[in-house]
Amino acid sequence: MKLLLIVSLISGGAAFSAPATTAKTYAKLPASVGPGVVTGRALVDLLDHAKDAGFAIPGVNIVGTNSINSCMEAAKRYGGPIMVTFSKGGGQFIAGKGANNDNDAASIAGCVAGAKHVREVAELYGVPVILHTDHCQKAWLPWMDGLLDANEKYFAQHGEPLFSSHMLDLSEEPLEENIGICKQYMERMAKINILLEFELGVTGGEEDGVDNTDIDSSRLYTQPEEVMYAYEQLSQVPNAAFTCAASFGNVHGVYAPGNVDLQPVILHNTQKFMQEKLGGDDKPMKFVFHGGSGSSVEDIRYAIKAGVIKMNIDTDTQWGFWDGIREYEAENHDYLQGQIGNPKDATKPNKAFYDPRKCLRAGEEKMADRLVKAAEDLLCTNVLN
Repeated sequence: MKLLLIVSLISGGAAFSAPATTAKTYAKLPASVGPGVVTGRALVDLLDHAKDAGFAIPGVNIVGTNSINSCMEAAKRYGGPIMVTFSKGGGQFIAGKGANNDNDAASIAGCVAGAKHVREVAELYGVPVILHTDHCQKAWLPWMDGLLDANEKYFAQHGEPLFSSHMLDLSEEPLEENIGICKQYMERMAKINILLEFELGVTGGEEDGVDNTDIDSSRLYTQPEEVMYAYEQLSQVPNAAFTCAASFGNVHGVYAPGNVDLQPVILHNTQKFMQEKLGGDDKPMKFVFHGGSGSSVEDIRYAIKAGVIKMNIDTDTQWGFWDGIREYEAENHDYLQGQIGNPKDATKPNKAFYDPRKCLRAGEEKMADRLVKAAEDLLCTNVLN
């Protein structure tokens, strides 16, 4: 489980924009938000609306078209937006583990291919989709550079970026270095209307190659002053839009009760601190549970009241997908032991049972079921119309 704080800002005189929806598509959402991938101004409008309306968007780590499609199918069922999240390892898996990954070539190509898949089919599901990438630590910056190259190429052709947003996780570096590098990347991203998510504080546990299982527990809690410093620095970038993931005892994975000391009150305290400095909105920040596996509904709803607009989900959806395959095998076990011959007929072919689409579809359906439950917890159901 990983719980993270998120702050969003648009600064400078330039308009943070993307191709606008000419007619209002959804009765309950801003007119700029339509079906398909949401970027630029429409993305910020959507996140602002989520905060004001009191719901949070599921942000789901994926590893291929099956899990991507399950995300969008779930969003269609629960009637709300979805965030499809690519990781460096997930990108490599999409490209194929046998592909050359020198200089992160496969990790970059896989993420780009997955994003293009989403763009081709997202409108068929009739829901808004946010295309995002997950943790990028300092050693992985060449992966991010490759993704930004792809974004700039897409922007030149289509007037909007390929992805909606990217995350930099430089939380293991000193604060000034972390934000200094983020500021450099924000300058590049702002020119093509990409939102930046950055991390303050360290998230414990392990996820997709990021291992902080032995981290000093004192580093799991971010101070409001650190968030304010980052806000002030990044707001100097014209046309900047950014979010901040601040730790409050977060640990990746799912654990038995009592093993993780979460302090979501940090969300409320940071809101108060920032509001006193900035004035205006009593919830100037947007927050996120960055991975929320095993979180109680009470904690989730309490965080939403503090302005949470997204909860990342990985562990629970991984289990959901596997559980669907497991149930399929258990139900059809005797028909999956050979190509020919089953309890009904020793000469009958079993192709209808071992066709990979059957077990993969079972995984998709179970993962979608889990996401519908997550959307209910996040108050993200029936928020379109």
